[in-house]
Amino acid sequence: MSKDDDRSPPLDLRGADIAESSSKTRNCAGITGSGSGTGTNPMEFQAPYPDQVLENVLENVLQFLTSRRDRNAASLVCKSWFRVEALTRSELFIGNCYSVSPKRATARFARIRAVSIKGRPRFADFNLMPPGWGAHFAPWVSAMTTAYPWLEKVYLKRMSVTDEDLVVLARSFPSFKELVLVCCDGFGTSGLSVVASKCRQLRVLDLIESEVSDDELDWIGSFPESGTTCLESLIFDCVECPINFEALERLVARSPYLKKLRLNRFVSIGQLYRLMIRAPQLTHLGTGSFNLAEGVGQNDQELDYVSAFAACKSLVCLSGFREISPDYLSAIYAVCANLTSLNLSYASINADQLKIVIFQCHKLQTFWVLDSICDEGLQAVAATCKDLRELRVFPIDAREDSEGPVSDVGIQAIAEGCRKLQSILYFCQRMTNAAVIAMSINCPDLEVFRLCIMGRHRPDHVTGEPMDEGFGAIVKNCKKLTRLAISGLLTDRAFSYIGKYGKLVRTLSVAFAGDSDMGLKYLLEGCSKLQKLEIRDSPFGDAALRSGLHHYYNMRFLWMSSCRLSPQGCQEIARALPRLVVEVIRDDGEGMTAESEVHMDDTVDILYMYRSLEGPRENAPKFVTILQ
Repeated sequence: MSKDDDRSPPLDLRGADIAESSSKTRNCAGITGSGSGTGTNPMEFQAPYPDQVLENVLENVLQFLTSRRDRNAASLVCKSWFRVEALTRSELFIGNCYSVSPKRATARFARIRAVSIKGRPRFADFNLMPPGWGAHFAPWVSAMTTAYPWLEKVYLKRMSVTDEDLVVLARSFPSFKELVLVCCDGFGTSGLSVVASKCRQLRVLDLIESEVSDDELDWIGSFPESGTTCLESLIFDCVECPINFEALERLVARSPYLKKLRLNRFVSIGQLYRLMIRAPQLTHLGTGSFNLAEGVGQNDQELDYVSAFAACKSLVCLSGFREISPDYLSAIYAVCANLTSLNLSYASINADQLKIVIFQCHKLQTFWVLDSICDEGLQAVAATCKDLRELRVFPIDAREDSEGPVSDVGIQAIAEGCRKLQSILYFCQRMTNAAVIAMSINCPDLEVFRLCIMGRHRPDHVTGEPMDEGFGAIVKNCKKLTRLAISGLLTDRAFSYIGKYGKLVRTLSVAFAGDSDMGLKYLLEGCSKLQKLEIRDSPFGDAALRSGLHHYYNMRFLWMSSCRLSPQGCQEIARALPRLVVEVIRDDGEGMTAESEVHMDDTVDILYMYRSLEGPRENAPKFVTILQ
């Protein structure tokens, strides 16, 4: 669940007022026991009301409705459907932790067994938001302890989670089975230790790109030592502290259902070998460092790593390689033919080293890699991986003035060779309109196109023209496109193309682009399905912001940083849309003084707007001013 693009809208609780105003009662059994009327047999069968029959039928039908979007739509049909949908929903998704209060959510949905909550906006990942902004899990876990005693699953993304929160979670839900923390912070190994020891039915413990503090506690050793475990997935590759390997080895040995295991960089290739021979049933493996430990003996150097990989016949997803020694790459050749997913985004390897591996990966559908493989490596991918669906190319050096080793040549090769491509994230320094147009023509099934041209306002490096026509071709030719990230030298013409043709775009990221307010106006007036809009360092001001007044209630959020917004312009939006929360954030993380609130700077550092049923939050830090 680590995907950043979620195509379902956030939980729609707008109908809560409908439910609160309804006074009808529901009788599932269709039998009433009433002694209020004379001559009435208390056990006499009473015909159910028509509404009751409908609700009973609806319950049986809605049990099979799994899409959040379909359920949200069903809940808006009428009061009866609203009630039944809430009673039959077992999974709760909150797209913004401040869009609704825990009290309101738990009051409406009483039978929830799985909860997913998202907190900070995505740009927080790039240090664009001061620390301490919020998104605390504490009020949610407090509300769930009484409302959802049978809770089994929790998925959190960009939330602040404390050790105390994990203690409450572990001790309050006897049937708890799955915990996934993506890009979260605030907790450490002491909290994980309690989860490991108390959650006896734990099947999934996934820590993905989260910050975990080292409390010098052996959290791996806290898993129960007796009997077999229920573990199916254990991911801790982001944990930046050593682990008790002997305890991990024992845990893996007594986990016969373990399918996913991703290790951190403190696990050497010799230790990986010992784990693999105890868990040949693995389907997903994160290799750890993929290098020998310091001071290793001769025995580890002579281990038969090839045989260990060959024994894992179910392995389809491979990642890790955090401190890779290319000498050991040959060990994975035995599994390459079956791989559908390969993540080398931490492995600094060159094109020649990649070719030996990639030429055997004919079934590959997902591939993440560093740009150290150069255009030559991408050409090898294009020649081999004809079934590729997702490609991500990350920079080994993210500085704006660096000479990127991949360019339009690589993306042109992918466009010509991987025609089933549905999603691409591509960091580069040089790009051409021709290469982007080729991808739009050859890969019409693209749903996600994120092109990040590092360096500000970079044009087509061959013609010197803006990148307008390339991005215009993407939105014209890729009819399924739902997520788009644009960069490079772009004029308002590019935004007019997106507004005109990007009718399905739900998530849009803009960096260092545009000429004037018209660019943003084209987007807000044309992209009717737009849910998430994030903009940085672009020349959009108050007039552009006002052009979206008709659409902001339909969006999950709008983020604008280092643009040309004034406090007065933001204040106008807050007054015009009272159910929209308008946060003005100082990017230096310092609090507002009484004087600075009256005489604010000419431009706003960060504007973050989101819809909410609750109004402004009460726990905003001092560097956040909520306009009303």
